Amino acid sequence: MPVPKSDLHGNAPDASPVALLIIDTINDLEFEGGARLLDSALPMARRIAALKRRASAAGVPTIYVNDNFGRWRSDFHRIVAHCLDDDVRGRPVAELLVPDENDYFVLKPKHSGFYNTTLDLLLDYLQARTLIITGIATDVCVLFTAADAYMRDFHLVVPRDCVAALTPALHTSALQQMRTVLKADVLASRDIDLARLARATGATRAKPRARRRGARQRQARR
Repeated sequence: MPVPKSDLHGNAPDASPVALLIIDTINDLEFEGGARLLDSALPMARRIAALKRRASAAGVPTIYVNDNFGRWRSDFHRIVAHCLDDDVRGRPVAELLVPDENDYFVLKPKHSGFYNTTLDLLLDYLQARTLIITGIATDVCVLFTAADAYMRDFHLVVPRDCVAALTPALHTSALQQMRTVLKADVLASRDIDLARLARATGATRAKPRARRRGARQRQARR
């Protein structure tokens, strides 16, 4: 079996037991319901920006997981430029969450950040075991990504003020599902202790995910 390299051809030098995912916030919001979503997305973006600053100071990498809007030739930098430079509804959200040179990004074709993307591979190289999941929409792409992460044995943290949905009811229902079904820690972003989370996750990092999945499968067959 080949031994993994220490990084992705020099492009992933970080190693952290915790990673911050920002889902679909670089978005023009030019769709039906986008104006309504903007009302909750703006305060959400301010909270994510504050959490991202704390994460950066704590050495926690940020990964933008973003829709490619169905354009298979599109690239993330072009999407960022569109949302910042054009007169689009989502511009104020994008302005609050402009990626910097230390961030990672993954373009996704569907709802989940894991479906047909490089996210799983990137997280393996980063040695991440806990994911802080933020972005839009709580009941769609955030929920689908969280479900796929749960099935991969990640520990999930979902700051309830760093996700947004079209309606409060959809937002609350999805958070409840993530809390009860996906065993996510759902809390306010200000209550996330990044240092403690990294220590707690790092203590269990010695067990590879594949080994843990195998153990669960063997137990299920008994």
